[in-house]
Amino acid sequence: MIVDGNGTPASGPKDIIIENNKITAVVPLDPVALQNGRAKRTPADAEIDATGKYVLPGLIDAHAHTQDERGGIPQPIDYELKIWLSCGITTVRDVGSDTKKTLALKAKSAAGEIAAPRFFVYPMFNAQQPVPTTPEQARARIREYKEMGADGVKFLGMYRDIMEAAEDEAHKLNLPIAHHAGVEETNAWDDIRFGTRSIEHWYGIPDAAIPDGVQNFPSNFNYNNETDRFRYAGHLWREADPKRLQEVLAAMVKANVAWVPTLDIYEASRDLQRAQNQPWFREYLHPTLEAYFRPNPRNHGSYFIGWTSNDEVFWKENYRIWMAALRDFERMGGLIGAGDDAGFIYQIYGFGLLRELELHEEAGFNPIKVIQHATGNNAKILGMEGKLGGVRPGYFADLIVVNGNPLENMKVLYPTGVEEIKDGKQIHTGGVEWTIKDGYCYHAPTLAAQVRQMVASARASHDHAMSPNN
Repeated sequence: MIVDGNGTPASGPKDIIIENNKITAVVPLDPVALQNGRAKRTPADAEIDATGKYVLPGLIDAHAHTQDERGGIPQPIDYELKIWLSCGITTVRDVGSDTKKTLALKAKSAAGEIAAPRFFVYPMFNAQQPVPTTPEQARARIREYKEMGADGVKFLGMYRDIMEAAEDEAHKLNLPIAHHAGVEETNAWDDIRFGTRSIEHWYGIPDAAIPDGVQNFPSNFNYNNETDRFRYAGHLWREADPKRLQEVLAAMVKANVAWVPTLDIYEASRDLQRAQNQPWFREYLHPTLEAYFRPNPRNHGSYFIGWTSNDEVFWKENYRIWMAALRDFERMGGLIGAGDDAGFIYQIYGFGLLRELELHEEAGFNPIKVIQHATGNNAKILGMEGKLGGVRPGYFADLIVVNGNPLENMKVLYPTGVEEIKDGKQIHTGGVEWTIKDGYCYHAPTLAAQVRQMVASARASHDHAMSPNN
C-alpha cells in the first residue's frame, strides 16, 4: 500500500521498481491474482517484500541540527544519523551547525560512504564571528556561504537593513532563506516583503498582528533570561488581534512564505512532566543529551527553573490559538512543512519529528495531509519538488516501508513500535522496517538496535566514571 505524499489517499497493492537511485516504475497489481500467485511481477536483482505494509516517501525533517556535542561534551555523530534513518528520515535541512563538518557529512552521505540521510545545509547567518553590521558585510557573508557550497541560509535575530541586504543577495545567488524570527526589529511583514522561503517556529507571525506592535511585557522582562523569554512567549498568541492575524496569514500565502511550525519543540512548556518522562528515553536518550536537557541557564532551551502550572496553562492556550492559525493558513493555500528542532528541550532526534506529525494531527489536519507536510510539502520548501517527497517514476528512491498504517496510527512510525490485539492475542508491531535513501537500503530495526547499544555503552561508562570507587 502506498501513501504518495501529495495529499491523496493510500492505494495498492503496487510494485515499486528502483534502478540505481531512482524510482523507474510504480506498477498496479491485481490483488486477486497476487493472492493466487498469478500476478505478473517485474524481474529484479533484489526484492523487499512489503506485503501487508505501507510505503511512504522518505520523511524530510525541515528543521534539524547536526550535533556532535551538547554543552561542550562530545556526542557521537553516528548516534544522531542512525536515529534519523531508523525513524524513516531520509532528508534533513540542517539550519545551524558546524557548517564545514556538516558539508563534509553531506558529501559522504551522497557518495554512500556513511549511513546517513541526505543533507541540505543552511548556515546560521549570525553564528559566525564577527556578525555583519553593515549591508555590504551582510552581502559578503551570503557570498561566502555560496562559495562554501551551502544550500540556503538561516536567519536569526536580524536588524531590518541587514536582513534586507542579505535576502537580496541570497535571491541573486539562489539561496533560500529560513527565518527563525525572535523578538526583534523584523517580523512576518518583513519576510513577506523580502521574500523569505520559510518562517521557522512562530515568533514573528503573531507579533505582526499585535495592534501597537509590542507585546505587553512586564517592566522587569529580560529577553536574554530564557525563563523570562519562554514564559512570556506563552502569552503571545492571545495578544494578536484576530483580524490582523488573518491579514498576516493571507499576505504570507500571497508571497509564498512557507511555515515550519515545530510544534514539538515547545511541548514541554505546556506539559513538563510528560516531556521529562518520554518512554523511549530509557533506551534511546544518550547521557550527553540527557545532561544537556536538565534545567541549566548555560544551555539554550534548558529554561525550566521555577516553571509553574500557571505557565503551562498559558502555553496550552497558546497552542490552541497557534494550531487554529495553522489550520487557517493551510485553508488559505499556505504551505506548511514539518521539522522538529531536536537536540533541545527534551526532544530526541527523529523521535521529535514523529511527535511533530502527531501534533499536526492534533491541530486538526487529516493524517493524509500530515504525511504531505513531512514529504511533498517539505520537498517544495527545499526546492526539490518533482525530485523528492513522492512515490512516482523519476523521483529519487527515498522511501520507507512501515509495519502498520500511519494514517490510522502515527505511532507505528516510532522505532519503539506499538502494542495491538490481533486474533485475540496481544502482539508487538510497528516501526519502520526499511529506510531507502537515494537507493541505499537500510534495515531500520538493525540501526535502532545499534543506537540502543550506543546508549547502553555510554550509560555504563558514565555510571562507572561516577562510581565512588573511581
